[in-house]
Amino acid sequence: MAGYQLSKKQIVQEIIKCGKDPTHFINNYVKISHPLEGQIPFKTFDFQADLLEDFNDYRFNIVLKARQLGISTIVAAYVAWMMVFHRDKNILVIATKFGTATNLVKKVKSMIKNLPDWIRIAEVSIDNRASFELSNGSQIKASSTSGDAGRSEALSLLVVDEAAHVEGLDELWTGLYPTLSTGGRCIALSTPNGVGNWFHQTYSDSETQSNDFHPTVLPWDVHPDRDKQWFDKETRNMSRRQIAQELECNFNTSGESVIHPEDISNMEEYTICEPKYKTGFDRNLWIWEPYQTGGSYVLVADVARGDGRDHSAFHVINVDTMEQVAEYQGKPNLEMYASLLSQTGREYGECLVVVENNNIGFSVLEKLTNEYEYPNLYYSVKSTHEYVEQVIAEHQSNTVAGFTTSMKTRPLIIAKLEEFVRNQLITLRSVRLVNELRTFIWNNGRAQAMRGYNDDLTMSIAIACWVKDTALTTNKRAMEYNKAFISSMISTKTSLNTTIPGQKGYKEVKKGDKIKERQQFEWLYKG
Repeated sequence: MAGYQLSKKQIVQEIIKCGKDPTHFINNYVKISHPLEGQIPFKTFDFQADLLEDFNDYRFNIVLKARQLGISTIVAAYVAWMMVFHRDKNILVIATKFGTATNLVKKVKSMIKNLPDWIRIAEVSIDNRASFELSNGSQIKASSTSGDAGRSEALSLLVVDEAAHVEGLDELWTGLYPTLSTGGRCIALSTPNGVGNWFHQTYSDSETQSNDFHPTVLPWDVHPDRDKQWFDKETRNMSRRQIAQELECNFNTSGESVIHPEDISNMEEYTICEPKYKTGFDRNLWIWEPYQTGGSYVLVADVARGDGRDHSAFHVINVDTMEQVAEYQGKPNLEMYASLLSQTGREYGECLVVVENNNIGFSVLEKLTNEYEYPNLYYSVKSTHEYVEQVIAEHQSNTVAGFTTSMKTRPLIIAKLEEFVRNQLITLRSVRLVNELRTFIWNNGRAQAMRGYNDDLTMSIAIACWVKDTALTTNKRAMEYNKAFISSMISTKTSLNTTIPGQKGYKEVKKGDKIKERQQFEWLYKG
């Protein structure tokens, strides 16, 4: 419609219609920038029109989207409609980068400035690079994701662009939510970026109606111009993770998790199960398999830092089958934890107990040694981290009790965990552990838990894999060598006397003496 074609009455009617219906307004009057054609009319697709209705119908909207669907543009158009046809609206845009938020503000400004004069009932009165204000009092600004963004303002609308990529958004949301208490709205939109972050949690909760957000998922194929041929061409040089993140709206295979999401899904489907029983003073000791006579076990423990934010945790692994048979996660004091470790270790045949020897870990090890006199603790050489049996280590000055997680050993044990999971060399039963693995990610080259999550179960199972593949394997080989060596000695049909017939000192060894000699050697093997 053109202004000169309408009467004054028609103009008023059209303004009223646009004020009630953002889709009508956008499809008839909003223009967007095209890289080749310049300013062109914005014609919404069906999924974009549906989204506009959701923005109008629900206070809180969360949009899980594929890239290149024009969602940021449709949000900008909705914001333009809100500012033009409503007085005194205060709108804040935040994004993973300040420049991204600023670009959305610029889109809104461009749309308003390119409206027909007769329908632009409010003009830009204050114009800055990252903000502007209309003559009707409505204003918009871009903000960084600093801790005080928007805290002092009452917001009409909060737009969070690429929300899954905004670091620390959980804390930021805590400060921003009260600014919406007077009826303000929120639109959070993003491609997925792994699990455990604010966007993933909020979207997941919205699906079960556990929060106020209305969820919308928009994968690549909602666009009417996209088909399999387009998909094949677009994904030709993309990794599986990129495809999941940027096109398929798949949380589980997006992000940078240390353990591949497909491996986690396999564990969820095939190995995770409820424990046979839960025991311990706090019922946090889960048992899947009690001690089996003749079985070989190892207990690997992580000790909480002591600040109350993480847990003490341990796993018991059947070394022969590499199956998780027991697990603990809780917040006991040092005395209770040491007692639980000693008791559990003895219940599993006085198995090897490996305790991470951080500052507080040493206190637990001291109690296990002196107070509980546990006979089978893990020791290692200080310089090489090589495993040493307790009976030997106690008489050496260059050994230390427990496992030392350092800049040298940490990447090694994490790599070993990934290898064991990837190659299905270990069977994990615990849903607590698998949930931790979901949020165990690479961050600037370092494997660690996502912000707000713990990795105590993850690190202790990583140490278990390392101990199995290094210390226990090496020890087993040494024992097999000693066994073979001793067996060859005690099974020989000749005397160990090295003299030969005719030589001085030579004497014939009787059969009874051979048996006695064999018995004398057997203590070596048994020891």
